[in-house]
Amino acid sequence: MTIAISAATGQLGRLALAALQARGHAPIALVRDPAKAAGLKAETRAFDYRAADGLAPALAGVTTLVLISSNDVDDRVGQHRNAIAAARAAGVGRILYTSILRADTSPLLLAADHKATEEIIRASGLAFTLLRNGWYTENHTGSLGGAIAAGALIGSAGEGRFSTAARADYAEAIAVAAGPGHEGAVHELAGDTAHSYADLAAEVSRVTGRAIPYNDLPPAVYAGILQGFGLPEGFAHVLADADVQAGRGGLYDDSRTLSRLIGRPTTPWQETVAKALA
Repeated sequence: MTIAISAATGQLGRLALAALQARGHAPIALVRDPAKAAGLKAETRAFDYRAADGLAPALAGVTTLVLISSNDVDDRVGQHRNAIAAARAAGVGRILYTSILRADTSPLLLAADHKATEEIIRASGLAFTLLRNGWYTENHTGSLGGAIAAGALIGSAGEGRFSTAARADYAEAIAVAAGPGHEGAVHELAGDTAHSYADLAAEVSRVTGRAIPYNDLPPAVYAGILQGFGLPEGFAHVLADADVQAGRGGLYDDSRTLSRLIGRPTTPWQETVAKALA
C-alpha cells in the first residue's frame, strides 16, 4: 500500500505525515510548493490543486490518496474536483478526504464545499473514507494573543458549545483510517469534551491571571471586526456564520467517535489553551 498525502506542508498535513510514519508507513508528501518541503523526511512530489494537468502523474503508484481539503474558499470545490479526477486517471484505489462534521446536513456555510466534494468523490466510483472533522481547538487558540491584548474574547456563538479536539488528534485519525478496514466509512469526528466561548474566556483568565471576558457580538459586527483584522469579506462572513451555527449546536458532538478511532481520549481543550499561552 502506497499512501500519498496532499497539502503535506500545511499544519494538518505535517502532523498527519508524522503520524503515518509513526505507524510504519512511508507516505509520499504532495506539496504545492516544493521549496517549502525541504524539511520533510519523505519523498515529495509537486501537487498543486490548481494545475489540473500535472496532478495525475504525481499520483503514479499511489493506492490511497489522503486529500486534505484546500484552504482556498474561492474555488475549493474546483480544486478538489481536479484532484479527484487525477486520482481516478492515475488508478488510485481509495480517497480519504478531510471533510467537516455532519457535512451532508450541517447548516454552516463552510459545509457546502465539503458536501459538494463528498458528492464528487461518491460519483467518481473510487473507494473512499470520509473523515468529517469537527472544530480544531487551535481555531480558537490562534487568536488568543489578540484577545488578551484587547482585553476580551469576541465572537457570535452565544452559549453554543464547540466539541473541539487538537489538530494532532485529527492527524492521528488520518493515520488510522488510511489503513485497511475503513473503506466506505464515514467518521463524524469531534473532541470528547465541549466548551463555550465563556468557558474559553474563563480558562484564559485563569491561566493568565487577567480578567478576559467573552463579549458576544451580532454576526455582522463580528464579521466587520474580522475584516478589520485583514480577513477577506467573504471569509469573515463564513467565520461569523460558523459561530452563529455553533450557537445552534452545529459544532457540538458527543459521539466520541474520534477517541474510539484513535484509541485514546482526545486532547483536552484546556491543554491546548495552556500550550498556546505558554
